[in-house]
Amino acid sequence: MNLFKRGFINLKFRKKVLLICIVASCLPIITLGSIWYYQVQDLLVTRENENLSEALNQSILNIDYKLNNYITVINQIVWNDEIKNGLTAEYNNNFEMYKFYNDTLAPLLVTPPTLQTDIDSITIYTDNQMNPYGQLLRPLADINQNSWFGNIMDSNQPNLIASSEDETFKLIYKIFDESRKFNNIVQMEINYQQFFASMPSLFEEDYGVVIFDNEKKPVYSYETFSDTNLAGQFLSSELAENKDSLEGNFVLQQDELPSYGWTVYLYRPTDIISAATLPMRITVVLVIFLSIAIMAVSIYLLAKVVVRPLEKLSKNMEKIEKGDLTVSVFNSGTDEIGSLIKQFGNMVNKLKDMINQVYKSKIAQQEYEMKALQAQINPHFFYNSLSLINSKAIMAEQEDISQMAQHLSTFYRTTLNKGKSIVEVEKELENVISYINIQQLMHSNSFDVYYELDKSTYHYTMLNLLLQPLVENAINHGIDHKESSDRGKLIIKLKRIENTLEFSVFDNGAGIDPTKLQSILTTETEGYGVRNVHNRVQLYYSSCYGLTYESEKGHYTKVTLVIPIVHGEAQSFHHVRE
Repeated sequence: MNLFKRGFINLKFRKKVLLICIVASCLPIITLGSIWYYQVQDLLVTRENENLSEALNQSILNIDYKLNNYITVINQIVWNDEIKNGLTAEYNNNFEMYKFYNDTLAPLLVTPPTLQTDIDSITIYTDNQMNPYGQLLRPLADINQNSWFGNIMDSNQPNLIASSEDETFKLIYKIFDESRKFNNIVQMEINYQQFFASMPSLFEEDYGVVIFDNEKKPVYSYETFSDTNLAGQFLSSELAENKDSLEGNFVLQQDELPSYGWTVYLYRPTDIISAATLPMRITVVLVIFLSIAIMAVSIYLLAKVVVRPLEKLSKNMEKIEKGDLTVSVFNSGTDEIGSLIKQFGNMVNKLKDMINQVYKSKIAQQEYEMKALQAQINPHFFYNSLSLINSKAIMAEQEDISQMAQHLSTFYRTTLNKGKSIVEVEKELENVISYINIQQLMHSNSFDVYYELDKSTYHYTMLNLLLQPLVENAINHGIDHKESSDRGKLIIKLKRIENTLEFSVFDNGAGIDPTKLQSILTTETEGYGVRNVHNRVQLYYSSCYGLTYESEKGHYTKVTLVIPIVHGEAQSFHHVRE
């Protein structure tokens, strides 16, 4: 140590300055390179987590949407009075029993699998002494040996029975019988592969997804890794307890379907991120060595001249160390110091460009995946099919079928909206009216609808699919469950209040429990779409707008949607948020 100190003191001043400057310059550059490396690594991990979260969220929405469709179908069977009466009746002869099978049972159970290919079959099991009717009606003894049978009989809610081992998926619901003479259960067999069809296409490769039920049993699992050593680490018995020990090798995201008690895990290897940063790390190292070389020559030739430019460069380096990449580097000199400063600026710009390219590529990938998912729907084929059904219904003088086909055509045309998320108010109302007309046909016009709409607001624009979930909840959870004997009533209102549009949906149905009403917009509820509508409105327009609820248990429910007035075609979501 003393020898080094004595040698440094005896150096010529020029060499001493050169050595001091080189040492003092190398340290911040190496530090800066290290900081860049870890910041870029952390940033890419953050981006990967965001991509996983977005993909997982889309998958959750897709699963939740399908499950709610199935529950809607099975509710139409469970709460059908004709089905209840037929299953609890005492038949004097086989003709009366056959008439119930042919006129009531078969149409309700055969139609859903015909319209939705992911529903394989629907079967009712009963302990009433009735003749079996193919796979549509079976004795309760066929299923009472199953392990889940006791839970079904004690439950008054739909139950999901799924297993990844034998790839089966069932939705089972007990039919409520007020007389309690017989036990009746509806079982819907769902195509396992079609239900989870979106899972194998979340990414091109190197990812895994696993779903557990509320008892930590695997419902679905899928893995595809280029490195076979990574496969099989997320075992069903270890994931819930030891997932923290696996996060060193994987980027992990998880989400839940609280209404059903399912937990979904999506994970990708961290090696993918390391491989993506390898060119960037090599570039940083090369730039660091190049910068040191240029700096050494510059300091040696112009020791005094470099002081001022180095001060400016040091300030910019301090900003970079703090994570601020919005630095501007300018130098009019053409010597080595000027070249160093320019190279530093180019390096910062290149770093920002590379980060932006990685981010944009991930966003583009998600957009391509969404377009691919949307491309699975062929609206022209669907509309042509409905048109053919309408023509056949008119020729057969089946006015109800013709009306249903026309309403469905209008509903899905306005729902798809050519892939756009912005629609005119008039088109949104057209979509809701078509949906209400379909519901009236399905409910045999058992409720009345009233409209109070300000037509002067029709030319304004708004987010699409905001009103349909509100109307769906009013019918399914309000009017369908009303206890009073008076007819159901649904009132749709639209009026302008200064610079806002106010939509309201009123029903005289079952109402909402006060404790549930307080949290209906902040937690997951049975009413599908309410929380989603509220969040979409607040994310797009701001937190000043959204939904408000007013209800009295057993009497009515009123939901009000307030949005700002927008003239003409609105800007895109990302642009508005920026």
